[in-house]
Amino acid sequence: MSDKLYVRTEMLPERAPPASTTGAIGWMRQNLFNGWSNSLLTVVAVGFVVWLLMHILPWFFSPTWDSGSLTQCREMATEAGREGGACWGVIRERWPQMLFGFYPEHLRLRPVLAFGLLFVALIPVLFSMISRRMNWFLLAAVLLAATFFAPSSVLLIAVQVLLAAAVAYLGWTVISTDRAARAQAIEAGAARLPNPLIFTAIYVFLMPWLLWGGPIWSPIGAALGFVIAWAAFKALSPAIGTLGAIILAAAATLVWWLVINGYFVDGLQAILPLGLEPVESRLFGGLLLSVTIGVTAIAVSLPLGIMLALGRQSDLLLVKSFSVIFIEFIRGVPLITLLFVASFLLNVFMPPGTNFDIILRVIIMATLFASAYMAEVIRGGLAALPKGQYEAADALGLDYWKAQRLIIMPQALKISIPGIVSTFIGLFKDTTLVSIIGLLDPVGLSNSIRADANWNGIVWELYGFIALLFFVFTFSMSRYSMYLERRLRTDHR
Repeated sequence: MSDKLYVRTEMLPERAPPASTTGAIGWMRQNLFNGWSNSLLTVVAVGFVVWLLMHILPWFFSPTWDSGSLTQCREMATEAGREGGACWGVIRERWPQMLFGFYPEHLRLRPVLAFGLLFVALIPVLFSMISRRMNWFLLAAVLLAATFFAPSSVLLIAVQVLLAAAVAYLGWTVISTDRAARAQAIEAGAARLPNPLIFTAIYVFLMPWLLWGGPIWSPIGAALGFVIAWAAFKALSPAIGTLGAIILAAAATLVWWLVINGYFVDGLQAILPLGLEPVESRLFGGLLLSVTIGVTAIAVSLPLGIMLALGRQSDLLLVKSFSVIFIEFIRGVPLITLLFVASFLLNVFMPPGTNFDIILRVIIMATLFASAYMAEVIRGGLAALPKGQYEAADALGLDYWKAQRLIIMPQALKISIPGIVSTFIGLFKDTTLVSIIGLLDPVGLSNSIRADANWNGIVWELYGFIALLFFVFTFSMSRYSMYLERRLRTDHR
């Protein structure tokens, strides 16, 4: 038997892969320089980016924050050797107006509080993994922070003490890593905190009251309309069926809101006058106006779009015909036309003397416009489901509404997430169209600022600031949709 000395008898230790195939170098070789054409495009793109930055950065880093007019901006930029630089003094001077419009300065805590509470209200809806203690901790923290901006009084100090105690207690139960301490907190009642969705439902009526003010009985009266609808539906559905009960419940709610609610609010306000200082809609503007219209229209258009999508697939001729006519008509009319209708024509169809708020009219038209597109997006998700899902729901003995709620609609909405978020983003950006009917959104305010003699000629700075504001909101919505798609993914790739 001959010795084969060239055959290794022991295993070599593992070595790290070559540096040219891993890390940043490996990524660049694979994605940027994996061929002569790709390498050429990379060099050209890098050169263009460098050229662009060489022109943008000197313009951007212009020492003009303390200027009070365009003339001062140019003088300060010339002294610093940055002639032709940006004039940021207009942003420093007018950014509160870009955010709040002409909302009274001494009341600006209210919109700040409203949108701080909006974040708390959305947490249990958007992030189901957030615990009850965490959500109520954030709510108490936001309320505590808001009280420090309010005029001090003995009652306010007592409220601050109670809120501080609530924040400390809830925060301890949230961040505590001691299992025994956490178990004691749960036994003490931390686990029996109410469902955060209760606050989300309350916030629907709290937000308009914080923004517009008025009697505290107005949001209570609006909430009673839904209570009346629920009670009427429960009482009538056994006798006349689901569809008839829904129609009569909606009619009862409209009668309450349009006829009875005004007397209800006026009567209670005369007995117990409580409320906030009213703010007229003409004082709304800037990002406050865009967010108010966008958030409200987004929140209402999704359930309305779901009902329209289901109505378009209904076997009931009346329901299907109404859904089809509504969707096709709204989709065939530009949004700007609907806004003009809201601004000039809607009051014509109201009873004489009716003061129908202009922002409410715009919200209604924007909601109807978005719901028609939302209905088609969701109908696409419903059409993408295999027939076996409907048959499985029938095999389980589920009725129509339970099948839609438990089996069909969750899958259809998951499929439709990209289209739904795209509709939301488009709707939020379309809020800038309200400047055409006289409402001062950020674009409308920028035009009024440019009309000022001190800032006549400012363009890029204002529109760049507006673009940044909208980019933050739309990019956040886009990232959230991608997160939601990953969380709801059921495949195993």
